[in-house]
Amino acid sequence: MTLTFAAVLASAGVDPADALVIRHAYVREHDDGTVGIHGDSSEAEILAYTRVQSANTRTFPANPPGTWIVFLPEGGDRARLWSVLTNRGQVAHDGERRTFDLEPTELMAELRGRLVIGWRSPRTWRINATTAAGYPVMEIADAEPVRFPGFDALTLDHPQLQAVIREHRYAAWRTALSSVIGIYLITDTRDGRHYVGKADGAETILQRWAAYATNGHGGNVELRNLNPLTFRFSVLRVFDPSTPTRDIDAAEGHYKQALDSRCHGLNRN
Repeated sequence: MTLTFAAVLASAGVDPADALVIRHAYVREHDDGTVGIHGDSSEAEILAYTRVQSANTRTFPANPPGTWIVFLPEGGDRARLWSVLTNRGQVAHDGERRTFDLEPTELMAELRGRLVIGWRSPRTWRINATTAAGYPVMEIADAEPVRFPGFDALTLDHPQLQAVIREHRYAAWRTALSSVIGIYLITDTRDGRHYVGKADGAETILQRWAAYATNGHGGNVELRNLNPLTFRFSVLRVFDPSTPTRDIDAAEGHYKQALDSRCHGLNRN
């Protein structure tokens, strides 16, 4: 049985009835003089290019859906996933072109640059996802490993933390985080308040952070009613797992005092 794009959409929780699928072409400049994209275009350039569409409703839907799944040409009858975007609506219309407010999402993030579907010419460059659902999956490439930056340079927002916990390309990060215990910091970037936490005993930093990746608060009452999407995670100090608990407790107390996280932060004790 051939694996189709429908299975990928279902796994990602994407409703094909509310999704548009686009395959860009590499054209540096179009006949009307507008700038296109090419193989070396940056993420920002591709996003900017995708935002601007024709005002001709025969070329582009008058009311495009809320999810845009964007592919780049792979050569032949192949298209490689670039990103999945949320369409927040039209923001400009000059009579010839319409500009949309598009925002990248985490949908299918683990498949970006890896998923290749069949897209035989001369099929149009944009189609409804209900049609694309029947296209075959040609390849899901291995993820490129991401180098661990070291504990001193490590900062993660909540979506990045979730990726570290679940994606194969972060295997080296999980190995590093599972080898140490210690003191970590969560900063709520909305107001700058700090939460100082610890992983000690049999619980490594990886195990502790996996709880935050799962539910956002890790069981901490102080964080339970906050939005984890504004959290930033970092490591303050690491210890060998054989370090006595009293040393970990002393370090935790020091950082709570130094960062004033009890009086003006998110620690209750």
